[in-house]
Parts: sequence; structure tokens; C-alpha cells
Amino acid sequence: MGSCFAQTIGQKMSDAKFDILINPFGTIFHPHNLADLLDHALFNDPLDEDGILETDGLFLHYSTHSNVVGKSAQELKENYQTRLKLTKTYLEEGSHLILTLGTAWIYELESFGRVANCHKQPQKLFKKSLSSLEEMEMGLCHVLENFSRVYPNLKIILTVSPVRHIKDGIPENQLSKSMLRVLCANLERRMESVSYFPAYEIMMDELRDYRFYKSDRIHPTEEAENYIWEKWRSSVFSPETQAKVTEIQKVQLELAHRPFNPESASHQKFLQNLLAKLERLNGEFDFSREIHMVKARY
Repeated sequence: MGSCFAQTIGQKMSDAKFDILINPFGTIFHPHNLADLLDHALFNDPLDEDGILETDGLFLHYSTHSNVVGKSAQELKENYQTRLKLTKTYLEEGSHLILTLGTAWIYELESFGRVANCHKQPQKLFKKSLSSLEEMEMGLCHVLENFSRVYPNLKIILTVSPVRHIKDGIPENQLSKSMLRVLCANLERRMESVSYFPAYEIMMDELRDYRFYKSDRIHPTEEAENYIWEKWRSSVFSPETQAKVTEIQKVQLELAHRPFNPESASHQKFLQNLLAKLERLNGEFDFSREIHMVKARY
């Protein structure tokens, strides 16, 4: 859960056949908003109706991203509740909770409180401020300590997003990221279940060149994402898991192969070999969709 970088690494894990839930409430940047949603998932709290807004015929909520949506307030509440229950299921059955923190700047709406997404409403409605380190630490620590009691085997990995929020201003972004880094260090020191992965530091120190940024000078390029992914693999996965991920990634590359002549004997042989690999892996992971795709190419 967390920023758009959580989506990037989460998708790579999903492609490698990890059983993973990625950003069930959409992209969430601030520790407060993440803490609130995790707390609601733990206690199965109903959606606060004061945060519902209607725009262009759709109903959204200030505590979630715009992909949590409904054509009516009731449909929105049902959608939210479904995601809440799914989150709790993954917390109960999962081994790790991975949180990617994006910014320490928060927006507040007088009639509701702190918001995760302004949903393109007029800027004058919101008050923007920099959250204090103590406040962020207290909020996130409270939730994570509850998790450690309820889910004693759950490991928590924190990371700071390498995506820069330069719309806040370059000095303001650096201040924000610095506070998030100290927040992670404090939580790691306080809680045995918490560890830290240095995605932000890898981007800033090892990939410190604009060629590793997309044209917006904000988001990492695919090359940079893959570099951090390899660091993530070597840091977090066991040797056995790394070997399995490498095997799965090779199969995924073969699945993406587009032949010059699909009807050639060589390509049919290639498909037979690929199908055999998929059926073997299907005993450990769900490759049913990929098996269907390969059979359809015959």
C-alpha cells in the first residue's frame, strides 16, 4: 500500500506470481491516510459519510483514491466495504505488509478532516500543511503496534517513494522526504517487526542522473524501476525465491514472444515446450490463464 511506486513494485511481484494485494484503496501518499485506512480495515469500520462527494455523476470519498467509486452513495459504500474486507483477509493470511510513504504534506477539509485525495475540487477548500514528525510517528506506530498484537507473525517493510513531489517545491519535497526517512528509522527502532528498504536512497545516490527519470523529471524510468526491483529481490527474497522468480520471469518473456511466422514448425515446437513449462509450474502457481493463451495459439 502507498504511493504509485507501491503499484510499480507490487505489479512486478504479481507478475512473478506472488499472492499479493496492491493498493486496495488506490494510490495513497501520506502516512496519516495509510494509518487511517489500515485502522479501518482492522476494525471493519463503516465508511464515514461526511467524506462522500458527487462529481460528474459519480460518488467518491476523500479518504480514498478515485478508483474507489460508485454510481450511487450506496454503491460506493459497498465497494469500499468489499475492499476493506479483502484488506483484512490479506492481513490475516499474509506474511508481509509493505508500505511506501510518498509525502509528509497533508490536505485538510474543514467539514471532514485530512483527505487522501482532493478529487480535483477547488484548491481553496483545502488547507495544506506539513505534518509533524511526532504526529506521523504516533499515528502510524499506534496502528502497527495493534497489528503486531493481532497478527504477531506479520512482517512490516517500510520504504520512501523515489517519486519526487516537486509541485510542492524542490526544497519542500526534500524536507518532506527527509521527515519520512526519519519516521521510518524511528519506527524500525521502536518495533521488531518493522524493517526498511532504501528505494529512495537507491534512486537518489545510485541512479543520480536525469536519464533515469521520465520526461516529467519526477517518475523513474522503466530502467530505474527494474534496477530497484533487482535490489528489492536480492534484499528481501530468499535464494530459493529468487531462483523461482528468475524462472517465472523467463517464462513470462517467452509468453511475450511474437513470432515472424506463427504457423512455422519451429514456432509450434516453441509453444509445445512453453506449454510443458507452464503445466509444470502450474502445480505451484496459478498459470491457468497463460496455459489457455498458449493453447489458443496452436
